[in-house]
Amino acid sequence: MPWPSAVELLGSVAGLLTTISFVPQVVKTLKSGQTRDISLTMWLTFCTGVALWTVYGVLIQAWPMVITNVPTLALAGTILVVKIRNMSRE
Repeated sequence: MPWPSAVELLGSVAGLLTTISFVPQVVKTLKSGQTRDISLTMWLTFCTGVALWTVYGVLIQAWPMVITNVPTLALAGTILVVKIRNMSRE
């Protein structure tokens, strides 16, 4: 397997940092269970966008995009699920 190009490396680092940025919010949301101040519309839109970027990445075979968007979607989706579960309580 050849070494990644500078462009692929740049995309991978950018995706990794973007993905990691969600970890503190997921941890805080899971610990507190509180989602009152989280916008449902924003998280639905964001998760849909990330899912579409993932599909786009597959279609153009941009694997750094795919590999980093899948865990981002999982992390953002976790917050979305907690928000939806909490809607009846808020």
